[in-house]
Amino acid sequence: MQKETSRPLISVIIPTHNRGWILADALNSVRSQNFEDFELIVVDDGSSDDTPAVIEAYSGALQLITQPKKGVSAARNRGVAAAKGTWLAFLDSDDKWLPKKLAVQAAFFKSHPEALICQTEEIWVRNGVRVNPKHKHRKPSGMIFVPSLALCLVSPSAVMLKRSLFEAMGGFDESLPACEDYDLWLRLSCRHPIHLIDAPLTVKRGGHADQLSKMASLDKFRIRAIEKIIKSQNLNDAQYQAAVKTLKGKCAIYAAGCEKRGRTDEANRYRALSKQYHASIQKR
Repeated sequence: MQKETSRPLISVIIPTHNRGWILADALNSVRSQNFEDFELIVVDDGSSDDTPAVIEAYSGALQLITQPKKGVSAARNRGVAAAKGTWLAFLDSDDKWLPKKLAVQAAFFKSHPEALICQTEEIWVRNGVRVNPKHKHRKPSGMIFVPSLALCLVSPSAVMLKRSLFEAMGGFDESLPACEDYDLWLRLSCRHPIHLIDAPLTVKRGGHADQLSKMASLDKFRIRAIEKIIKSQNLNDAQYQAAVKTLKGKCAIYAAGCEKRGRTDEANRYRALSKQYHASIQKR
């Protein structure tokens, strides 16, 4: 790990909330990297379990930031604000890295000086059992905006990106309680290629009850993210058409779910939103 007196190449940022039961795995995977030019920042987002005690065991090996619970977006943004590195690498507290993860990505950027962001392939583990991602989850490389509309194809734990790019994009949207990563990658991928390193160097673990991906009504937040990018005026015609088509599809699905649960007014709002953007295509 980089000495405190020098400026690190990479800032590793781990946001965490009540993950004392698994956080040590993430911390150990960072400390086991065969690459030393990095700093480790942990942002404790209002934990009430034994997370502080777990972190205390690593005293001196990381920078700890504590804050009242504000959500994962605010925690990641807070970590970036304290970071000193040129490059940012996020690691969710329930995931972990293989030992070569940082070294391989650092080497990629050294050999591709024009690149601003890349991600690695992943090993998926659900409830302790390795699973194979479906074909629809296969990660593309390059200008991935259009395929990323249907579902999030970038994993925060697998990404490394230039800090200046993150700041130019405005960071994670703290108003989104979920799908904040989907939102950021849409804003970024409509302008910049996201490169893929075809090696599984990140272990993505799931199945536990506190995952944001288990939150109800996720499509509502995806629709907000798509509407934001449509309104941004950063899309070319093909991107705009694809975004509106996806928004209409997600609005239809979400409205049907609302109707089924007796939320007729909410269903009608999303149907009206779909019609609004259908009309916008005709005027574009």
